[in-house]
Amino acid sequence: MTGSDDFVLDLLVGRDMVDEAQVEKAREYVAVNGGSLVDGLLFLKAVSEDDVMHMLASEYGMDMFEFSPDFRISPEVVAAVPGELARRYHLVPVMHNDNTLTVAMADPTDLEALDSLRYILKTDIEGVVASRKSIERALEYYYGDMGESVESFLQEMAGEALDIADAATTDVTTETADEEDEEAPIIRLVSLLILEAFRTRTSDIHLEPLEKRFRVRYRIDGVLHEVENPPKYLQNSIISRLKLMAGMDLSEHRVPQDGRIQIPAMGRDLDLRVSDIPTTHGESIVMRILDKSSVMLGISELGFLGDDQETIQRIIGFPDGIFLVTGPTGSGKTTSLYSFLHTLNQPMRKIITAEDPVEYELSGINQVQINPEIEFTFVRALRAMLRQAPNIIMVGEIRDTETGEIAINAALTGHLVFSTLHTNDAPSAITRLVDMGIKAFLVASAVRAIMAQRLVRRLCKNCRESHPPTEDELEALSLPLDYFEGATLMKGKGCSECSKGYKGRTGIYEIFILDASIQELIFEKADASQIRTRAIEIGMRTLRQDGLRKAAAAITSLEEVIRMTVGDEP
Repeated sequence: MTGSDDFVLDLLVGRDMVDEAQVEKAREYVAVNGGSLVDGLLFLKAVSEDDVMHMLASEYGMDMFEFSPDFRISPEVVAAVPGELARRYHLVPVMHNDNTLTVAMADPTDLEALDSLRYILKTDIEGVVASRKSIERALEYYYGDMGESVESFLQEMAGEALDIADAATTDVTTETADEEDEEAPIIRLVSLLILEAFRTRTSDIHLEPLEKRFRVRYRIDGVLHEVENPPKYLQNSIISRLKLMAGMDLSEHRVPQDGRIQIPAMGRDLDLRVSDIPTTHGESIVMRILDKSSVMLGISELGFLGDDQETIQRIIGFPDGIFLVTGPTGSGKTTSLYSFLHTLNQPMRKIITAEDPVEYELSGINQVQINPEIEFTFVRALRAMLRQAPNIIMVGEIRDTETGEIAINAALTGHLVFSTLHTNDAPSAITRLVDMGIKAFLVASAVRAIMAQRLVRRLCKNCRESHPPTEDELEALSLPLDYFEGATLMKGKGCSECSKGYKGRTGIYEIFILDASIQELIFEKADASQIRTRAIEIGMRTLRQDGLRKAAAAITSLEEVIRMTVGDEP
């Protein structure tokens, strides 16, 4: 296992983790098959590798480290240790705080490796312990062929432009190219574009043909960042390669197409939803990286503060009625709905969803894929679903009067219904339903609660620092100078762990529970502003007010709150 196997064996015996009989069996195994006694004990399952790693970590005063699926090492941290050194010492840098670089290693007895790194890199090194397999996967991912960057690859191939173009044309038009020539330049470039996006926590990859260049942008934490652009002459080859991977028709360039791509990355499959649309200067492709772990969150992980979390728990506990989630595209509505269903998903409940498309498969939930091409619409799906005797129904979106009426009838006959609408705030959902042609008394009777939401970027905990509000910020928010008295507002300055001071996103919410006074306004066909005014009077907190609370709690910045709540009232 390590160069200090005798020491490890002594520890195992001394801590009564193995006995003499097991050691003797390991000796017999090693005599025939070779290796160390520790390897023999592991093979015979006398002790697990995990137990050995925890024992060694404890012995050397190190923490255990796990490469979780959503953990990304920033490019700056990876670059801190050259690939040659990382492979030689079998370790991976995982974070950098102040002047200390933390590295994950499989052999904590190898103190010489840490000393050598300290000497070579001229910085403090702290070790944490990870399994050998996870270290090997991380080395392959961050320092292997797929660990190179798009920028370095394009620089490497800059002098071989004609060769790339020729190879690209051949690769994307031959169905077996992926199997026969994995090192073909165009295949490597496309793989790098996707995997670098995954490494940088990108949610969408945008490939946009412009008049004189082929632009590539990554959406990170809701903000687009332009990255190194491939040469214009590779545009058609890259688009064709992606269409081939997504199962699209390569010969069709006139109409939009949709597809999906699966690509392995760091021991798991990345799932991408691909959209292709013809534009003036060629076909534009957007790839949404679908991460199932992002929609398997508990309610507490969505970003609700304590009082709002209690309110949501109460709403999803209603026996019937409609709960609507509203907001623009990309505001996290699907994540919220899936989190609610994940919380409610218990053996005594039957849950059915109607979605277009089904982006994430949820265990234990019956998910129905809408298919307009065969006239299997939300309306037909809803009617069929009601005959399945469900307790809870989720409709991807209420798009028309008929869908809305069936959903409302389901709510009035004892079902709890979740759905979404595209409105700017929660109260506007009421007037939107009425404007669709749904009778006001049905809306008033069936809708129990509405939640509007937006996603704001989280401040990086590693580099955030105190930032008193500026006069411009207070003016933009229409707030008095003493509004944040006693609160410590912060702003990220940017570091190797984040993207310009932000890392990840959280929600800000506007939760609107209908009461008798609101129902009366609906009966009277009041407009959205009247309903909103009354909603605030009975306790609804606006998106901006929730954002200000989270800025005061140093979760996000005032800059983000202003950006995401333009036009909202404090």
